[in-house]
Amino acid sequence: MPLKVMLLHINSYPDRTPTEAIDQAVRFAAAIGGTISALAVEIDIKPISNRVADYLIGLSGLAQDEERKSAAACKAGLGDFTSRAQEAGVFGAAVTRRADLYLVGETVAEQARTRDLCIVPLANPTDGQRSVAEAAIFGSGRSVLLFRAGTADLPTQELGTVVVAWDGSHAAARAMADALPMLSKARDVVVLSVTNEKPTTFAGVGTDAVRHLGAHGVQARASEIDAAGQHVGAVLERYVAESGADLLVMGAYGRSRLREFVLGGATEHMLHNPIVPLMLSH
Repeated sequence: MPLKVMLLHINSYPDRTPTEAIDQAVRFAAAIGGTISALAVEIDIKPISNRVADYLIGLSGLAQDEERKSAAACKAGLGDFTSRAQEAGVFGAAVTRRADLYLVGETVAEQARTRDLCIVPLANPTDGQRSVAEAAIFGSGRSVLLFRAGTADLPTQELGTVVVAWDGSHAAARAMADALPMLSKARDVVVLSVTNEKPTTFAGVGTDAVRHLGAHGVQARASEIDAAGQHVGAVLERYVAESGADLLVMGAYGRSRLREFVLGGATEHMLHNPIVPLMLSH
């Protein structure tokens, strides 16, 4: 199924999503051949119940100021998005929602369920986008594409090399299936397996994945790297850096507990400081 409808999350608090990130997402949608909608969430900060504290330091007023900043950021971000997406001919919709500060990720996940792909730009460790991405990965039932403008830029013309991390697991199978529309547009597709890291990643494990992709018209090649005692995340990171990959596709491992996500080792490593856009499926 082609990626016809995509969703871009535009952050509003504490910092706006950079304009360059919005522009990259729009141009990526145009290159893939789909439409893109943007979602911006206005934060809702609950009223302060401690009247003494409110009187002494004006917490209620401060909260209202932050809410106004968030609303203004939503308006500005959606304005940037709308003008760029309409100019590129890929505009779907510009949507605003309001949610508790700690439920932004769940709101994004809910909206992503009726889109083919959710795009979450990362900016800095304090912008909250990491938690939004995790909520979307584990709660939307859709793939999530993460990137960081300036260090892990989205491809905005053609897809060159796409690396599919393959260990034979159900999460890897889901990620590969979800990525088929993009793999069909890539110039080079590599099915990469890190062997001697877990029982399922034996020599030759990628052969059947290459066969499956070929049945869908994707000419891929298998590659294997011996972990040799190294962390699988570090091996993947080095490979995509050396190969000049445009995108890494991988299954996301983890579970959620009271809105705190416990991630698998490779997922955590790649999310910590991505050097290439990541397409993650759970």
